[in-house]
Amino acid sequence: MRYISTRGQTPSHSFTEAVAAGLAADGGLFLPESLPDLSTRVTGWAGLGYAQLAAEFFHLFGPEIPLDEWQALTSEAYGRFDHPEVAPVVRLDDRTFVLELFHGPTLAFKDFALQLLGLLYRRQVARTGQHLAVLGATSGDTGSAAIHGCLGQSGITIFILYPDGRVAPLQERQMACTGADNVHALCVPGTFDDAQRVVKEAFGDAGFAREVNLSAVNSINIARVLAQCVYYLWAWLRLPDAARAAGVEFVVPTGNFGNVLAGWLVQQMGALPGVRFRVATNQNDILHRFFTTGEYEEGEVRASHAPSMDIQAASNFERFLYYVLGEDAARTRAAMAEMKSSGHLSLGHVPATTLCSSRVDDQGIVQTLAHVWQQYGYVVDPHTACGFFGLASDRVSVVLATAHPAKFPEVVQEASGVEPVHPSLEALKSKPLVRRRLAADLGAVEEYMRRALTVPPSIAVAP
Repeated sequence: MRYISTRGQTPSHSFTEAVAAGLAADGGLFLPESLPDLSTRVTGWAGLGYAQLAAEFFHLFGPEIPLDEWQALTSEAYGRFDHPEVAPVVRLDDRTFVLELFHGPTLAFKDFALQLLGLLYRRQVARTGQHLAVLGATSGDTGSAAIHGCLGQSGITIFILYPDGRVAPLQERQMACTGADNVHALCVPGTFDDAQRVVKEAFGDAGFAREVNLSAVNSINIARVLAQCVYYLWAWLRLPDAARAAGVEFVVPTGNFGNVLAGWLVQQMGALPGVRFRVATNQNDILHRFFTTGEYEEGEVRASHAPSMDIQAASNFERFLYYVLGEDAARTRAAMAEMKSSGHLSLGHVPATTLCSSRVDDQGIVQTLAHVWQQYGYVVDPHTACGFFGLASDRVSVVLATAHPAKFPEVVQEASGVEPVHPSLEALKSKPLVRRRLAADLGAVEEYMRRALTVPPSIAVAP
């Protein structure tokens, strides 16, 4: 299994090399050179536990790591979750199911990828003996999950950029209250897109990337997407036969496109027959506009009740575009250049795929939260509420619950009257907040990282 860049100007990498690099040297994103056929494998995986399923799946994509080592890695990663099924499938009625993805250490779906990625980084440090500087940007959940995946690990220092004032208070506390010497929570002015731009520029600075041994933790890292593939297989295998026969729609709240891309890729591997995927967006609806008009046009990011989806430049869209354009790297490269220069791309048509979309504004989020509580006695967070808005009448719906409602207590309580709590979040409220403000500027971030990496970890770096 080799990994190639969507832009076609980087030599192919092994799995380990692609994970270590994060972003391809030509600015593209890594994808498998060819996708394996899962059509005859899936039924044989039906009796596996979650960690076992993940190990079998990852061994197809990273065969240089022995299966028994994959089993040890996935057992450790998913042993940190607080539910025995890891990703339980909850039945609300005959046509509505919830795939709960919030039972990890930071109570969000990002834990599925980032608990494992942290262990892969640990393996890399042990294998190479080189210190690793992990860099990422977050609109909320990625940062906390990445930090907790790398927390206290020798040989790894993690830097997370996030937009000042645009993440939920408890999301910020999960990043900035760890007390760990190897963690740097860096708030920058602007939006997530501004933070993500700086991250991509840092990886584009080849000299700096080599100097600090830089690795990407965002969903630009192929390991992130692959880890998210697993829970679609898990959910599919746990649905009743009648539900599968009726036709299934996975409803996926998404802003950066990685979560829904993972399910769609599984389908391209010959699994999930007849499944449809709905891209559920909030009022920052660039993806909804694309799937209804064929036009991808960036606009102003507007703060919402679902802050992790307050994104206009969806990082994983490039991977999808590569497939839509016939796996043509030259066309993908040209399309991305056009998007960079103009913020706009027109395909002239809506892609013929199993993807559709929806959008809901803040008022709709509150109304949907209230409706789900009244109809099912089930509490959801505002991102998951985006998925419950306008469920299909012709399909069985599997809504991905992407975060625990206790991470967003104000809007949940306003809508449902229920105050959601979780002990791990309550414990954070009394801890000191340690954050550092930087300009959303490549030079400022590189300077900060150099200083942080040249002082002993126990010595505080001035803000």
